[in-house]
Amino acid sequence: MATLWGGRFEQVSDDTLFRQFNDSLPFDYRLAEQDIQASMAWATALKNAGVLSQEELSRLHGALRQLLRVVHDNPAEMLGSGAEDIHSWVESELVKRIGDLGKKLHTGRSRNDQVATDLRLWVENAVVLLLSELRIAQRGLIALAEQHVDTIFPGYTHLQRAQPVRFAHWCMAYVEMFDRDVERLEDVIEHMDQCPLGSGALAGTAYPINRHQLARSLGFAGPTRNSLDAVSDRDYVIELLSSLALVMTHLSRFAEDLIFYSSGEAGFVTLGDDVSTGSSLMPQKKNPDALELIRGKCGRVYGALIGMLTTMKALPLAYNKDMQEDKEALFNAVDTVSVCLKVTEKVLLGLTVNADAAKLAAQRGYSNATELADYLARKNVPFREAHHIAGRAVLHASAQGKPLEALTLDELQVFHPLIGADVYQALSLDSCLEQRDVFGAVARHRVQDAIVAAKKKVNGQPDTDELIVSDATVHDVPAIVALINHWAKEGENLPRSRADIVSHVQDFIVAKKDGIVVGCAALFIYNEEIAEIRSLGVWPQFQGLGQGKAMVDYLCERARQLGLRKVLSLTRVPKFFAKLGFVVDQRDNLPDKVLKDCQFCPKLHACDETAMIWYPEQAA
Repeated sequence: MATLWGGRFEQVSDDTLFRQFNDSLPFDYRLAEQDIQASMAWATALKNAGVLSQEELSRLHGALRQLLRVVHDNPAEMLGSGAEDIHSWVESELVKRIGDLGKKLHTGRSRNDQVATDLRLWVENAVVLLLSELRIAQRGLIALAEQHVDTIFPGYTHLQRAQPVRFAHWCMAYVEMFDRDVERLEDVIEHMDQCPLGSGALAGTAYPINRHQLARSLGFAGPTRNSLDAVSDRDYVIELLSSLALVMTHLSRFAEDLIFYSSGEAGFVTLGDDVSTGSSLMPQKKNPDALELIRGKCGRVYGALIGMLTTMKALPLAYNKDMQEDKEALFNAVDTVSVCLKVTEKVLLGLTVNADAAKLAAQRGYSNATELADYLARKNVPFREAHHIAGRAVLHASAQGKPLEALTLDELQVFHPLIGADVYQALSLDSCLEQRDVFGAVARHRVQDAIVAAKKKVNGQPDTDELIVSDATVHDVPAIVALINHWAKEGENLPRSRADIVSHVQDFIVAKKDGIVVGCAALFIYNEEIAEIRSLGVWPQFQGLGQGKAMVDYLCERARQLGLRKVLSLTRVPKFFAKLGFVVDQRDNLPDKVLKDCQFCPKLHACDETAMIWYPEQAA
């Protein structure tokens, strides 16, 4: 396959070793959708700059949409093409379809600003999905915490039993860690929200491109401010890898805790069979392989971060081929964190807490020694002296093979005469917990308050539990893309490119909880008679809370205000729409424009959707 850079060379090497060493298509094919989206936006920018005619723009957009279908339906066609990289593949395929016009698309553009834009778009989509997976893991921990508010568990420092806690409190510690991970990932999106396209190879483009308009068309807040920096910046990759390294740190600590808790020596929890394996030799073994792999995979994410930092160290401006090394490790790190979060969810779902064993361990570790010191401190014994007295009492009890609370009052009063019969209440595990009645501590109501607050935050519920449905803006595009692509993979709707969503963002609405997009839908107007509700979807973890109904009601009201006579939905859940006043209609009654769109559906010849119509006049 011809390269994009051959004009300077009298002959282009066909050395197989160098091609394998140099070519990036085997991994950057994952940028195909983003490259096509950015190419569609660039074509529009070229048309606005007078480089392309409207007819040329239409042909380019049509060919690019065809390529998008190839990417979704037959990615093997890309990988077997022999192209140098994803940009070469897109251009060569365009030339096959529309001739020299395909070559014209690269006017004023470099692979340098092209890949910088593609990678930012990919990172943004990846982060949105990772945020969703982190929230799912948090919900699993919160659900477990709700079950075990009253389960007493040994708390540790230095892997020595320290003070009793509630197992729910342990769960909520990891909810807090993941919450910081969420905030860091959100910062990644905010920090990279500028579009490099139009920066050229390093000095900008010689064509009158409106870069602000171009940036907005791709869902960015604005364009990058310096072309040298734009094509050579990989800070956002390093920032993402750093954030992912911390996610894996937290997952590794989580895994290590549960590996120990599930060991024969502890026996505080039992792991589900679906995340454990046995031994080929020892039939009694139940190994925590899923958790060990989470712990082990931490290293590869750390390696990706160190590798990227090393690649960028002392790299001169602007673009250098070294920067091709940014993708493989990044893709692998994102995939690794994603699968570890999914396995974490499975671990939590199958986890059984052995409450009796955990409580017994909390009792046996003299974890109430601090309570004896606090008891004396409340009787005006200086804490340092009280601490010493409690230590001597523990030494005596240990020599007797007894817990502190099993010592007689006479034995305890040997250590200090102010110890009275009320000490036994202070030494009980329940008292140990309830005495810690400050914000963030283990008293029962404090733990319950933490669970309620975290549940609202993680589920995107403000204090008013208010659901907000509003018109979408370009800032909602990444979340809409992620949501639509999720349900497209599930076969529930058609995939939509980012460029398509950006160009029709005025058709979309979003449902938000606490500022987080949890659902989306669009109203596509065919003519003055009829419009269709499209791309209706809610993240699985938010279903059942009324978002779907709220969005359909919102779009139906919009249709009424516009004066439309019919609102159509092609759906696999007719009962849902029937409850909202829709009635079944025959597909043959639909306008040709509606049926024309069906040609892009993979289920065209085996359609399982029901056509349903809502009539504003009848509903009034």
